[in-house]
Amino acid sequence: MQKLTYALIGAALSTSAYSVLAKDKLPALNLDTQHITVSGLSSGGYMATQYHIANSDKVVGAAMIASGPYYCAQNDIGIALGQCVNKVDAPIDVKALSAQAQQWADSGAIAPLEGLKNSQVWMLHGTADTRVNSAVNNALYAQYQQWVPGTQLTYVNDQPFAHVFPTLEQGGSCTDSASPYIGQCEYDAAGELLNALLGELNAPDDELTGSVVSLDQQAIAGDNASTLGDTAYAYIPADCAAGEACRIHVSFHGCNQYADAVKMAYVEQTGLNQWADDNQIVVLYPQTKKSLLMPMNPQGCWDWWGYTGDQYATKNGPQLKAVDALISHLAKH
Repeated sequence: MQKLTYALIGAALSTSAYSVLAKDKLPALNLDTQHITVSGLSSGGYMATQYHIANSDKVVGAAMIASGPYYCAQNDIGIALGQCVNKVDAPIDVKALSAQAQQWADSGAIAPLEGLKNSQVWMLHGTADTRVNSAVNNALYAQYQQWVPGTQLTYVNDQPFAHVFPTLEQGGSCTDSASPYIGQCEYDAAGELLNALLGELNAPDDELTGSVVSLDQQAIAGDNASTLGDTAYAYIPADCAAGEACRIHVSFHGCNQYADAVKMAYVEQTGLNQWADDNQIVVLYPQTKKSLLMPMNPQGCWDWWGYTGDQYATKNGPQLKAVDALISHLAKH
């Protein structure tokens, strides 16, 4: 039986609390699944890029914090560690990575790259981030410059942030790359990225009206969810639950940031829910899990180096398919 639990969000942002109300089915949602936006931190940033590139025919915006170019790891953990995280042993060949993307587009494994010209892209790399080298994030920016008009690209690389999701006042230290990797930076990354991707939005007020639901990833996505956790989450504003037309945003957590590691910190503290609540946006938070056996994933990262197979960055990648299934599940209710 699918786990579909509702949680009430407290009225005040500073005292918001999530408590289970009841087990029930999802409300009937009127979701626009042809204009999806995505975001993510670290491995979640890599995953956001993969989902965007693979599905640019339905993803209209992507925001990445502290990550690198599409197919950076080239299905090789050695390359991933040597070029795509905190060090760059050899220059990243962006043209070669993009050539692979073109081959996949030509074969239909990903959407046509021409579709990217209609996207909005926002990215951030903190100057105090020692977990992801600035050259890695610069390569991501250079890659998107090939595909997306400059007026639709935003790159924030002058802020003194560590390897965290920057917020106004939620999480831990902004200058310490430590769990839950959410930093009190006096900077509203959620608002910045959503406004960049979707245009000028209504500023959030001091109350949340919506609810968080939990979704049984295994029941919904089947074998494609074998490397994912049992439960995903989604924030559903009251207007969306009442049947109003709503957009969907998918946010991918980083390594060591899945729910079993940080509880509900990523779901509750990034600030995405506050903006979503006043702008008819459903936010989906899919979840990974750690694995100490094959496939090895001890930090619960999203697959951006190939632990689920060599199609991980294409439409055929199991994790990308699982996210598709979660979106479809939300949309059909």
